[in-house]
Amino acid sequence: MTAKTAYDDVEVGTELPAQTFPVTRATLVQYAGASGDFNPIHWNEKFAKEVGLPDVIAHGMFTMAEAIRVVTDWVGDPGAVVEYGVRFTKPVVVPNDDKGALIEVVGKVAAKLDDNTVRVDLTATSEGQKVLGMSRAVVRLA
Repeated sequence: MTAKTAYDDVEVGTELPAQTFPVTRATLVQYAGASGDFNPIHWNEKFAKEVGLPDVIAHGMFTMAEAIRVVTDWVGDPGAVVEYGVRFTKPVVVPNDDKGALIEVVGKVAAKLDDNTVRVDLTATSEGQKVLGMSRAVVRLA
């Protein structure tokens, strides 16, 4: 795959299409199986509350992965991501109901760099709270 977004067509301030990602308890169990992370805070409500959490929470790496999808969908090639990092600021609380939680992600080109790369800053929220801080990706464009 190659990036479909051209460097010359992008300016600082270009907004990426926002996306919303649903998360249910079933999603967390599937992710636990794929990642091998079976920490009970991600599936056992009683345990999560006993350790001081408000309820079961999504895996941080799952949240991080959902957020970068805004970038990979925009650029058209997951391999175009050169760097990606975040700070985990708040957990995504996932209630045991039919709706679960939503992770809402917006992104904006913050800088044009050398070698056809740009830095994209992402904002990820759930229930109005910022769940990732310093969420930044460097992406190589066409």
